[in-house]
Amino acid sequence: MLPIELLAPAKNIDVARQAILHGADAVYIGGPGHGARAAASNSIADIAALVEFAHGFGVRVYVTLNTIIYDDELADVRRIVTALYRAGVDALIVQDMALLDMELPPVALHASTQCDTRTPAKARFLVDCGFSQIVLARELSAKEIAEIRRVVPEDIPLEGFVHGALCVSFSGDCQASCVALGRSANRGECAQMCRMSYDLVDADGRVLVRDRHLLSLRDLSLLGRLPQLLDAGVQSLKIEGRLKDERYVKNVVAAYRAELDKVIAESNGRYVRASYGRSDVKFAPDPAKSFNRGASTYFFDGKPSGLLANFITPKSMGVEVGRVVACRGKVIKARLTEKLNNGDGLCYVTPAGEFHGFRVNRIEGSDIFVSAPINLPAGTVLTRNRDMAFEAALEGETAVRAVAVVMTLRRVGADRAALAVSSESGCRVEVCAPVTFDSARSDQKAARLRTLSKLGDTIYRLDILDDQIGSDVFIPASDLTALRRTAIERLASAARMTYRYAYRRPMSAGLAVENTTLTYHDNVANSVAAGFYRRAGAKNIAPALETLRPDLRREPGRTVMTTRYCLRRELGACLRTPGAKKYPAELFLRTDAATYRLRFDCSACNMHVETT
Repeated sequence: MLPIELLAPAKNIDVARQAILHGADAVYIGGPGHGARAAASNSIADIAALVEFAHGFGVRVYVTLNTIIYDDELADVRRIVTALYRAGVDALIVQDMALLDMELPPVALHASTQCDTRTPAKARFLVDCGFSQIVLARELSAKEIAEIRRVVPEDIPLEGFVHGALCVSFSGDCQASCVALGRSANRGECAQMCRMSYDLVDADGRVLVRDRHLLSLRDLSLLGRLPQLLDAGVQSLKIEGRLKDERYVKNVVAAYRAELDKVIAESNGRYVRASYGRSDVKFAPDPAKSFNRGASTYFFDGKPSGLLANFITPKSMGVEVGRVVACRGKVIKARLTEKLNNGDGLCYVTPAGEFHGFRVNRIEGSDIFVSAPINLPAGTVLTRNRDMAFEAALEGETAVRAVAVVMTLRRVGADRAALAVSSESGCRVEVCAPVTFDSARSDQKAARLRTLSKLGDTIYRLDILDDQIGSDVFIPASDLTALRRTAIERLASAARMTYRYAYRRPMSAGLAVENTTLTYHDNVANSVAAGFYRRAGAKNIAPALETLRPDLRREPGRTVMTTRYCLRRELGACLRTPGAKKYPAELFLRTDAATYRLRFDCSACNMHVETT
């Protein structure tokens, strides 16, 4: 049986707690530094508190340490890793190979998506490096994932993204923000160049497409592809979003938990859940009602079935709720397909392709009242990107998660009772203590069940009570309460003491790099990483762009993005189709600050964005 893990993002300990309560089997969170989301850092004390809470449910805690590291930061990284190990984290998600060659505690290491794992050869190399889990590139198809699974040992899980924002560039290989603004994505400071608007121009500067978000991808959603994802070999299903708020995480985690539970139940024992404790959620999850740029399965099915990008806006457009019938001043008459609420956020696109939004002041039937006069043509599609009723349902404590226990109560001699408690995690304890036994005229089993069921603010929930004491025997509630409290305290202690950690895997003796020449795309930023690669057979090692002067970073001809997304294909002008004639061979992306050449590698079906 393969354990299947639902892995949730958390920007802080409060979000992580909600992710766990709503069904996550693992969470990934930033530590005090060197994470690929600089705006989502957390203290060691908070991480330690999270670990204690998570491990009660068998939930694992992974900490992101996935930036590239400079030489003068290596000592700080060593200090952080040691502190995280002492805090009890389950693994570190890393991209810098220096961590493989440093004297560190034996905490497990996961190869970050920044390692850009998109081939079986790269995956095999990372296995030989000693990584315990490998995060796959987002661009992979089910077939490509299966090919990687065949070369990766069964005891090393593959981790794949299932939901959330997509980087247009291969992860870890985007230098656009670093080159243009000095803010490196590999240092946790991505300026999201892919979400900017561009003009598409030809070699003479003629504008072919004006002011559109030509690199802004829709969001990934594989909610309907979970069986195929598991069949391909993914065991850890990762939700993107370490900067997302609590409501987003609650909603998306609950949705994937419900769907994944169905898949596991229908697998005839092939799959099992990676943690324990059932989550009772108080709302009906719907990922379409949380921030999204439109859903896409990206390349999971081999080739995209539709458009991958949203040229109009990188913001959340929401879902369609109706169409305008007439518009007069501050009143919009609409043909609605969904019930609206006061305070909802609605959006529309003008005939010129401009994206706008407004707030609903008041709704009366099909009449929408707004604060300022608006002019919308009949037939304009209205979408809702803020559902006030749904957001209200996500406020406060919206889920309870509890670990099921089975209790057996029996009599031991004349004046003692034993209470055995076992949990779904596999822990079992038994306590025996003096109690008072008296005869009773009425059936006492229901009263004993009520007392033993009162598990208060613990994480446990009574599932079955095997009461082996006669129904005509009375035991004071205070005696049963003391027995229950002691048993539950010892059960929690046993769970902590028997928690199983995964430690660092050894490096293979015959470790060898696939290519002996490393370029700036390999992100070598310190001497320890360089030494690691040399021992693995590298002969020529170029430094990471981040270590160069700004003028050297901007040298003409540098590839700042490589993407499986092809703008020509998106525009219906693929060079392998008759539509190629729609645009000239040479195309450029232009902003007020810079112009970038687009180079199309049809043999690999990749697009390169280069400096000019």
